[in-house]
Amino acid sequence: MLTKEKAYPGIKKLNVVKFKTDTNSHEEDQVAIEAPVEIRLGSGPANSRVEENLAITMRTPGNDIDLAIGYLFTEGIIKNKDQVLAGKQVDESTVLIDLVDSLKADISNQSRNSYTSSSCGVCGKTSIDLIKTEPNVVPKLLHPKAKAKLLGSLPNRLFQSQAIFSITGGNHAAALFNLDGNLILDAEDVGRHNALDKLIGKALQRDMIPIQDHLLLLSGRISFELVQKAIMAGVGFIAAIGAPSSLAIELAKEHGITLVGFLRTNSFNVYCGRHRVY
Repeated sequence: MLTKEKAYPGIKKLNVVKFKTDTNSHEEDQVAIEAPVEIRLGSGPANSRVEENLAITMRTPGNDIDLAIGYLFTEGIIKNKDQVLAGKQVDESTVLIDLVDSLKADISNQSRNSYTSSSCGVCGKTSIDLIKTEPNVVPKLLHPKAKAKLLGSLPNRLFQSQAIFSITGGNHAAALFNLDGNLILDAEDVGRHNALDKLIGKALQRDMIPIQDHLLLLSGRISFELVQKAIMAGVGFIAAIGAPSSLAIELAKEHGITLVGFLRTNSFNVYCGRHRVY
C-alpha cells in the first residue's frame, strides 16, 4: 500500500482549505492526475513509415503503453499482440504504437472525435452501429463459476491493490482474479474505460486472452462500454462494486456472461448467469 510520504506518478500535491465543524486549516492534499495522452499509430515499410493520430483520451499517467495496446484491441484495430511491433512513450503526453507491416489498419471506421473524455469510452462514436464492435475472440462455452463467499471477499482485495485510490480516493480500478480469489492483474485510472483498457493491454501482452478462467472485477458501475470491452477479451464473468445499466445487462445476457453488481462482503445482485454462482 502506498504512503503519503512519497511522490508517485499519477498523483499531484495541492494546498487546500479543510473545514471541520467550526474550524478550518490550510493543509496539503493529493489528487489523482487527469491529463491528455495522444495515441499515435506507426505503419508501413521501415523506409517510409507513416504516423497518424488515432485518439486523444484523458487518463491518469502511468501504463500508457498498456492503455494504448488495450484500446487498440478493444476497438478491434489489432487482433493479437503479434500485430504490435513496438510501443514507445514519446513524451509524457504521447504514445506511439508501431504496427507490423502486414497489418493495414483502417481507422476510418473508428469515427472518433479528436477528444475522448475520461468518463466515456464511446462518446466520440458518430454512429450507433459502430458502438457494437465485433469480438476479437470466441469465448469458451463453459464460463468460470465462483463461490458466493469468494465473491464477497474480492472488493477488499481490490481496495488493497488500489495504490493511487488509497491516497486520493479519485481513481477507478479493474482487476483479474483467479478462481481461488488471488489477484492476478490490476490497473487504475481516472477513467473507468481506461482502467479496463490498461488491464486488457497487460493481459494481451501476457498471452492471457481470451480471459476464460478469471473473474473481472470493476470498482465502479457497469456500463455498456465496459461489458463490450470485456467481451472483446473473452471475459465470461464480470462483477462490480457499483450498479449495471440496463444495456449492460442486455449485452451480458446476449453473450452468456455472468454479471454481478452491488458487490459487498455479505451481499450482491446477480443480473444474469445465476447458475455460475454457488
